[in-house]
This record gives sequence, structure tokens and C-alpha cells, in this order.
Amino acid sequence: MDEKEKEILEETEFPMDGDEQDFDLEDILKEFSDEQSAAEEEEPEEPFEEEDEEEEAQFAEPAVTGDTIRLDKLDTAQLETVPMDETRRIELEETPPVDKASEYDQQASFVAPQPIIFLPRSRLRELKRKLIAGPEKRYYDLSEQGIGRLQIAIILSILVVLVSAGTTAMFEMGMVPENRMKLMVFGQFFAMLVSALLGVYQLLDGLVDLTRKRFTLNTLLVVTLAVCCVDGVYCLDALRIPCCAAFSLQVTMSLLGEYHKRNIEMGQMDTMRKATRLHSLSRTPDYYEGRPGILRGEGEVEDFMDNYEKLSGPEKATCIYAFLALLAAIGLGVAGGMLHNIETGVQVAAVTLLAAAPASFFVANSRPMAILEKRLHRIGTVLCGWKGVKALSGRVAFPLEHRDLFPAGAVKMNGVKFYGSRDPDIVVEYATSLITVGGGGLVGLFESLLASRNGLKYPVENFHHYTLGGIGGEIDGEPVLVGTMSFLKDMGVEIPEGIRVNQAVYVAVDGELCGLFALTYEKQSAIASGMSTLCAYRSIKSVMTDSDFMLTESFVRGKFGVNTRRMAFPEEAVRQELREKKPTEQSVVGALTTKQSLESMAYALTGARCLRTACRLGTGMHIFAGVVGIVMMAVLTMLGRMDLLTPANMFLYELVWLIPGWLITEWTRSV
Repeated sequence: MDEKEKEILEETEFPMDGDEQDFDLEDILKEFSDEQSAAEEEEPEEPFEEEDEEEEAQFAEPAVTGDTIRLDKLDTAQLETVPMDETRRIELEETPPVDKASEYDQQASFVAPQPIIFLPRSRLRELKRKLIAGPEKRYYDLSEQGIGRLQIAIILSILVVLVSAGTTAMFEMGMVPENRMKLMVFGQFFAMLVSALLGVYQLLDGLVDLTRKRFTLNTLLVVTLAVCCVDGVYCLDALRIPCCAAFSLQVTMSLLGEYHKRNIEMGQMDTMRKATRLHSLSRTPDYYEGRPGILRGEGEVEDFMDNYEKLSGPEKATCIYAFLALLAAIGLGVAGGMLHNIETGVQVAAVTLLAAAPASFFVANSRPMAILEKRLHRIGTVLCGWKGVKALSGRVAFPLEHRDLFPAGAVKMNGVKFYGSRDPDIVVEYATSLITVGGGGLVGLFESLLASRNGLKYPVENFHHYTLGGIGGEIDGEPVLVGTMSFLKDMGVEIPEGIRVNQAVYVAVDGELCGLFALTYEKQSAIASGMSTLCAYRSIKSVMTDSDFMLTESFVRGKFGVNTRRMAFPEEAVRQELREKKPTEQSVVGALTTKQSLESMAYALTGARCLRTACRLGTGMHIFAGVVGIVMMAVLTMLGRMDLLTPANMFLYELVWLIPGWLITEWTRSV
């Protein structure tokens, strides 16, 4: 260490490494307190000057007066002595203590109700979402399956029927030599197996129906195949022709029934998936004169998807009959085996099963619906299963409005003529004011005429709606009548002899004819056909609920050429009451339409009735035919006339009942 560094260290009086110096906490505190007291003694006290006092007075806070209290200037004891208003003190004493935890729980659990806002766009999105998830998905699934294979199977099955029937006829006419007999029997047995192979999916459906606790005609067909195969083995030994033609005909009809069902479902799903809005037809009890009404409302996809696959009443009756027919065939087979031999018993069981189910029985319910679906698909309508068919049947009332008969643009102003000395603008204003109060389909037409003349509407007093085809009221103290020509004549208004315009609105002020507004009502063919089909059924009462005074009974009869005796034209008070009735949650939806037109609703209503009649009549007729066949087999078995139980006779029996059964399925074509 040099000398300069030593001098610096000596001046700072820091101990060197070699010097030992101990410090404790008491020495440090004592030294610090001594230094602080010495500094206070050295600092002299200076008196406040007057200028400092004035500055402090300027920045000082104002004195506290009244109820204002400086809490930072008070201690706890002083706060307790602050006076309190007596009313406030009593309120605080009576107020119970608040539990903050419970108050928080109540706020957390309370959810303010949200207003329900109808948004057409959101309604459309929700509808399309349901359609895509339901009908559209099902439609593409069915499209992937297709109907090409089914059509090929039907054609091949028909060829098998023709070949089997031809060879059977040759055998009956003795055209088959003895040395070819075994070959012919084997060919018939093989053709029966080919027919079963073509209808293998129908046979599998029959087995699947058993797992669903249903015994359908396809299930009965499976049993028939098994018994016929056993009988075919006996035929090979006895050189006897099996009943191949009758069995193949049943398989063909079963395939045709499946073809109808697939077309029906594809058509319904295609109608639903193209919808942008669904309108429903619902059955509401006690609508008019004790009759239930078929009212319109908003439709839901679930109304169709939840019901279209359910079994109908005739199908349930068919399932019960099929099971009873099986028991009868088994009983007759056992009886034949006991009376004759086992081979005869198997033969009796086979022919009884074939006779119990005529071939047209397999299309008794599917073909009427397939015929009806072609028309319903064109007009955008679907029936909501058998439940909907029942809802649209029976004695009902159906409301009609002006827009049903004459949609927008169907009524046009053909000309205007004024009479008397009144201002034409006043006549237009009076007529428009009265028609607007009365309502109906002419409101928009006359409001447009009034707007073109820059006219004004007047308040109407003592308004009255007459059942004779007109309305009346007082405007500016003057009686005004608006209606048809016959109405004004009945009210005592003089009509000039040269006026012969029937489709016109006549206006009379103070008993004098003032104006004539000629109208043109365009008749659409679709609406005319809808009116015709509605008025063709006695059980349907069409009720006019619109306030349009022009839609009188004579006008509707002359315009559409329908029987108006099956229509109702009630008074205005009744019409107003009927217009206020809407479908309820308990109303059963019968059909859905994608178009709000009279044609769609009318054919849904009448088509459901025809379908119900065709299915019930067809099922009843085929059950009767099956019972007749079972009874015939029982009689022949008891008499031992096995020679009559030939394949040719069984095929003829099937053809005989095929004709009326096929004609009944055409019933829905008359809609």
C-alpha cells in the first residue's frame, strides 16, 4: 500500500483489517438517538409571520356547518355523539339485518324473462335445419337405394308367373308327356325357389316384423314358402305339380307393394324437403253448428315425421287376420293329416295359406296411397300418416276466405261510372271509407283507387253489414249504401233500366245511385277444381267466413258452377266469431301443405277421405275373400276331394279375387 492510500484511510477513520471493533444493536440505537437530539437543539425556532398566516387562511377549508360532518377530523367518540334524525333512526332500528350471502344467491338464481321475438329469418333457418336433418336426409337415403333393382325383380317375377301359369295350363290340358313329368315338376319347384329369391327382401322383412311383434302378410308369406317347399318335396316323389304359379303371383304383388311404399315415401320426403314454409290443416272440435272444423295454422316437421310410418287401422286389422289365417291353415293341415296322411295334410296346409291371402291383398293399402300421392306431390301436400287421415275424415266444416277463391291479382277494376250531381271524388271516398270498415277482399283495390285520386277516408257511423249482399253506414250525416245491384234494389234504391252489370259495386248516397265500379273476377282452373271437389262431398260443409259482400251464394254458384246447398253463408256476427277461432295445442294435424292455396287444402281433405274408404273397403273385401278360401279348403278336406286342390284351380282363385281388389285400389283416382 502506498503512502497516499494510507493518508486517505486515516482521514476516514475506518478500521483496517487488523483492527477489531465490535458493534451491537444497543450502541447503534444510542448513537442514532444522540445525533437526532443534537440536530434538534441546533435548529432555532422561528416565529410565524403574518404573510404566512394570510396564505394559510386563503387555502384553508371552509368551516363545517349544518349536517355536513368532517369524518377525518373526528375520532370514534365524537362520531357516536353526532345527532341523527329521529325518522331515520327508527327506520334503521326496524330494518332487519341483511344477509349478504343469501342476497347474492338470490341474485345469482334469478333470471329475467326474455321477450319472445318472431323473426322470419330465424324461423326459416330452424325449419330448414329440421328439414335437412329429417326429410332431406331420408330422401337421399332412399335415392341411394333406388327403385331400379325393385323394378327388375318385379319384371322377372312376372315372367316366372307367366312361365309357371303356362306350364300348369299345359299339364291340365294333357300336353305334358309322361316321360317329361318329373322334369316339369322339378322345373316348377325350381321356379318357386327363383321367385322366393327375387322376393328375398320381402321375406326378410316378414322375419323382421316378428321382432317388432307384428305378424304381417310378408310374415305369412315366409310360412307359405316353407310349407310349399315341403309340399314340393312330396310332389317330386308323387309326380304332382306344386302350386308355384299362385305363390309366384303373391311374391309379385308383395314386390309391387314395396315399390308403391318406396315411391310414396320418396314423394313425401321430396315435398317436405323443398318447403320454405309449412301450413297445417288441424281438426278443431265444435267449430260450426256442432261440426268440427278443419282450420289452418303453422305446420311443424314433427307433425309429419312422427306419424307417417305408424301402422294404419286397416294394416293392424290385416296383421290380426294374417295370424288367425296361419292358425286356421295349421288346424286344417293337422285335420287333413289325421283324416288322410301326412302328405295330404301338408298339401292342405299349403293351399289353405295360398287361399287365405289373395294376391291383391298385398297392395290393398299401398296402391291407393301411391295413386293419391302423385297428385298430392304436384300440389305440395303430405298427409300426416293414418292419424292425419282420420282427423280429416267425418262430418267437418271447412272455412273459406276471399283469398281462397280469388288470390291477389284475380280481382281487377274494369271501369267506373258516376251518376247524379255529386263529386266523383266524394263518391270514391265514401265507397272506400265504407268498404275499409267492412273489410274483405275489395279493400286493397278501392284503397289503390282512392290513392290515385289523392282522396281521404271519412269516419263511418252506424255501420251495418247486411246479409243481402251489401253494407251501409252514415258518413257526414248522410246514409251511404254499398253493395250489389240486387241489394240496392231491395233497399229501395232506383236503378236505371239500362244498367245490366252484375259484377259491380254500386254506391248510393241518401237513397240515390251515385256510382258504379265494374269488377272482373278471374276464375282459375285449379281453384275451380278445388271448389268442385269440396262441394262433391256431403259430409264437408264449406263455410264462408270472409266479410266480402260480393261473395254471395248466387255469385259463387254462377262463377264456379258448384252446388252451394252444401255451403254455408252465415251472418256477419257468426263470421266474425269463426274468424277468431284458431287451432289449439290439442288439435290433431291432418296434413301439411307447402302452398297456401285452396287446391292444396281441398285435395288433402278429400283425398284423405278417399284413401280411408279405399283402404277400409279393400281390407274388408280381401279378408272376406280369405275367409271364403279357408272355408272352401275346410269343406274339401272334410269331403276328401283332393283332386280339386290343383295348382290351376288355386291360380284361378287368385286371379278371380285380383280383379275386384285391383279395382278398389283405383278409388283414390277419382279425387
